[in-house]
Amino acid sequence: MQEEVDFGYRQVAREDKAGLVKEVFASVAPRYDLMNDLMSLGLHRAWKRAFVAAIGCSPRETLLDLAGGTGDISFAALEKGAGRVLLTDINPAMLAVAQGRALERGLAEGLSLLCVDAEHIPLPDRSVEKISIAFGLRNCTDKPAVLREARRVLRPGGRFHCLEFSRVEVAPLAPVYDAWSFKVLPLLGSRVAGDAESYQYLAESIRMFPDQEALAEMMRAAGLERVKYQSLSGGIVAIHTGWRL
Repeated sequence: MQEEVDFGYRQVAREDKAGLVKEVFASVAPRYDLMNDLMSLGLHRAWKRAFVAAIGCSPRETLLDLAGGTGDISFAALEKGAGRVLLTDINPAMLAVAQGRALERGLAEGLSLLCVDAEHIPLPDRSVEKISIAFGLRNCTDKPAVLREARRVLRPGGRFHCLEFSRVEVAPLAPVYDAWSFKVLPLLGSRVAGDAESYQYLAESIRMFPDQEALAEMMRAAGLERVKYQSLSGGIVAIHTGWRL
């Protein structure tokens, strides 16, 4: 019997999910940055600033940015002093947008762009000091594999950082957030990006993602240690960190 995994609220064959996710992000890539502003009412910028501050970029370190999309985290890391950044994504359309943005902002030096499946990172063991993944882990088919790969390529003393949508912890906020996610976002997607279905999937994928403590436990199971998390905006998103010791 064919194994199935979630694709939003749908169940699809495991081997089909990566292709379906790739189609979603190929569709949304041209308007991705504008839609992020509209979807989060600009809050994603504050979340990413807090995330990059938590990473603590250093000129002596290499940051591997998994599922880096159009480059927000990579660019901010370089601006904060990261020595070398590997901006990776499974989707060439997203990387094409990132490349254009990097050139426009004069951030090509110290930046490498690579088409990479986060479940199979083509880097040697113990080769980078820090890893980031922002709003990308929930779209991966085999999340434990991503976490195991992250630990494998981290040097001892290196740290993994994840920024992801999580579970709302403030009860009065939950119905407002649900209405925004399932009524407003697909409408915005239709009118601004001409694609309601992709944004419906994005809203559903958030609800299917493990909550704060469940993700922390997955990180521990992958061999990461001193795992901690910090909820932002009432739990709408959370920053998780874990060390390879």
